[in-house]
Amino acid sequence: MTETTFTPGPDTARAFREALGCFGTGVTVVTALSDGAPVGMTANSFASLSLDPALVLWAPAKSSRRHAAFTGAEHFTIHIMAEDQHGLAGHFAQKGDGFDRFDWTPSPEGVPVLAGCLARFDCTRAALHDGGDHTIVVGRVDRAAYRPGRGLIFKRGQYGSFSAPE
Repeated sequence: MTETTFTPGPDTARAFREALGCFGTGVTVVTALSDGAPVGMTANSFASLSLDPALVLWAPAKSSRRHAAFTGAEHFTIHIMAEDQHGLAGHFAQKGDGFDRFDWTPSPEGVPVLAGCLARFDCTRAALHDGGDHTIVVGRVDRAAYRPGRGLIFKRGQYGSFSAPE
């Protein structure tokens, strides 16, 4: 087995992405309002940050056309995708609109809450931090919900799920 060793930089960006892709992550769709209209974005840069107070974070790319909408949103919802939600995740990876294709209701703050997700975190923006080519968005969790089921994962450029142990 051959190992590829490199120093991360502009000339090795592809190799760095491939190395990062070896780590399987959960898939989320983050929703917010932008000028009163619903907007969504698929993200795998999600993490819990603190239990007390309840804080989570995610990081939209600065190059995204939706970056300003999300960094400017006071409220947002992070949805953990269930294993059967490939289509929803794929849609919001490409487009920020098109909510009419999916079942959703507004949160008390008006933010779209997508139906059928494994878990969700309704948040108020607590802080923004520079994160290189991303902005780290910290959210104070106002409400959370979850249900039984298996989550959608992303690894090496593909969506998938875990196999049940035998």
